[in-house]
Amino acid sequence: MPQNPDPEAPAAQLPPGLLGIAELGGGLHHEVWLAYDETRLAPVVVKVLRAELVDDADAIAGTLREIEVLSQLAHPSIVRLYDYDDEAERPYLVLEHLDGPTLSALIFRDGPVQLHQLLPLALELAGSIHHLHSRGLVHLDVKPSNVIMGAPAKLIDLSLALDFETAASLDQPVGSDEYMPPEQCDPVAHGPIGPASDVWSIGASLYRAAVGHRAWRFTAEDRWPQLTTAPAPMPDFVPAPVRDLVMDCLAFDPADRPSTTELVERIEPLLASLPAARLSGFSLRR
Repeated sequence: MPQNPDPEAPAAQLPPGLLGIAELGGGLHHEVWLAYDETRLAPVVVKVLRAELVDDADAIAGTLREIEVLSQLAHPSIVRLYDYDDEAERPYLVLEHLDGPTLSALIFRDGPVQLHQLLPLALELAGSIHHLHSRGLVHLDVKPSNVIMGAPAKLIDLSLALDFETAASLDQPVGSDEYMPPEQCDPVAHGPIGPASDVWSIGASLYRAAVGHRAWRFTAEDRWPQLTTAPAPMPDFVPAPVRDLVMDCLAFDPADRPSTTELVERIEPLLASLPAARLSGFSLRR
């Protein structure tokens, strides 16, 4: 059991039974803490509404939406919701603690992700998003910083997730600029937003993972270059079938992008064709 945190520290303001260990960061609306759960005797992640936003209707609605979405999902590649209190003064979620770096941190540290790791990642992202879509939901924020690398990789942060009808009715940009398809950048001109939007974001994330940098150069003067220019060609060290798959995901027209089922059907044979791992001269593949 970890040492009891300083009672004067902000972590002491976590709900009873949750002992703050370290602040993991957070976003505009939430603090995110690594905590020790005294009812589970295990580390967890606590996502709690910021104290200054307890009267902010939009922030509260976003928290409640994430609770509702995660309550509907059960997939090996989506972070699990353990507990929540949507009626607390500061609504909060207790989430599975994932012990691994984000995909963005891994790329920053090691550069392009090798094929033996890239293809399972692609398969796991496609599967998690397919599950989300099967529940009538879109994620709208698939990006490397929202993927925890492990076995399997896991998708986190569903605070922007919406049902199909609500997503299709949006008339304002939503998401993270570098990983937003054209219809999320400008829903009025290029919408509606829908399941194909998540496929584009998977493609943008896989591009960065495979190459080590983004598919476009983003600047203050050109916030959404994906609206006016094609993605930079992927280098030759990325195998042609992988290049084709990623570029198909990044098609400007949502109708030209593969479905999540088609993604899985294209990734599985690529994964099966990888050389078998070997140890001391013996194949690990039977």
